[in-house]
Amino acid sequence: MSNHDEIRWQQRLETFSDALSQLVDACAQDQYSNLERAGLIKTFEICFELSWNVLKDLLFYEGYEVKVPRAAIRKSFEVGYMGEDDCEALLDALGKRNVLSHAYRPKLALRAEALIKGRYYPVLERLYEALQHRAAQ
Repeated sequence: MSNHDEIRWQQRLETFSDALSQLVDACAQDQYSNLERAGLIKTFEICFELSWNVLKDLLFYEGYEVKVPRAAIRKSFEVGYMGEDDCEALLDALGKRNVLSHAYRPKLALRAEALIKGRYYPVLERLYEALQHRAAQ
């Protein structure tokens, strides 16, 4: 591993932080127009992609080779970056990508909003805190 590998995952963590900040703002709203709800969903999609990519980069830095989201999430649980419930929630989000991508369909968009705010967003916050702790070590 090189110093470049450490810098890479920390840079990705910073990008994840920026995106998560936008998701925090989006989740703070009580009601959404259709356009705002679509923005919430897309912001979550960006955060989710960054979350597994920062995990992939950190795992690579630590000597693990993972290429796909499912492997990065599972290995991150195995090495202790998240608990089992959070791992399962992220795997659920991965499996529901198709539902989340249909923000233009009102019923699916409402379902996505509920999943994001009720289940996935808190997991991303906890993951970020764990990664921040790891970066500080």
